[in-house]
Amino acid sequence: MMGTTIHPLAVVEPGAELGVDVAVGPFCRVGPHARLGDRVTLRSHVSVDGHATLGAGCEVWPFASIGGKTQDLKYKGGAPRLAVGENTVIRECATLNCATFDGGETRVGSKCLVMAYCHVAHDCIVGDRVIMANNATLAGHVIVEDDAIIGGLTGIHQFVRIGRMSILGGYTKAVKDVPPFMMADGDPLKIYGPNKVGLERHGVSAEAQQALKTAYKIVFRMDLTTDKALERIAAEWPDLPEIRQFADFIRSSERGISR
Repeated sequence: MMGTTIHPLAVVEPGAELGVDVAVGPFCRVGPHARLGDRVTLRSHVSVDGHATLGAGCEVWPFASIGGKTQDLKYKGGAPRLAVGENTVIRECATLNCATFDGGETRVGSKCLVMAYCHVAHDCIVGDRVIMANNATLAGHVIVEDDAIIGGLTGIHQFVRIGRMSILGGYTKAVKDVPPFMMADGDPLKIYGPNKVGLERHGVSAEAQQALKTAYKIVFRMDLTTDKALERIAAEWPDLPEIRQFADFIRSSERGISR
């Protein structure tokens, strides 16, 4: 047990809540409504502002801004929040903003890696174990599901959903939803098939991998309506959870899916 340490050149405002074994480095500022969980480390020059919560074990690197006011012009005051899960790493100059409206919340999950200069805008929901490479940008209300990877310098349009275990290449522009388990790249964005490496890393069965490969061809390569394609894959694999997730995601899309 090392105990909580606050560098003499750091500012921790009255009202801030710090857990045990927290380390606040030089030139950091922790605002009066911020909450830092156990074993949080702020390296140096970190701003934790607003109603922001960092879960246990998070590590934040220099010049990151956590819990800043939304950049949405509809903001009218109140106490919108930002919540970051446990053991998430936030690298240099990243910005994670609070939600827009009173009572709203931007959420980033546990065990995520948010690399340098990334941006998570107001009201985003980011799942667990998500990786955002340098300069990846999420506009407002974006949803990124668990285990997704977003390449460097990639921009995600507001309200877009990025499915579980999907991967987006660098310099990609996503203006429609990206289904789970898929690889996507380019501007305009194109779906190239299942994320084979990611599926293997996460222990997805060979049966499910082959089914996803065939389901991809049915949805994206055959001359079928979306409804007909989904009916066909549901009939072929009624009991595979990965296929159900793939189909349910597409069926529930409000913006439409990238192709």
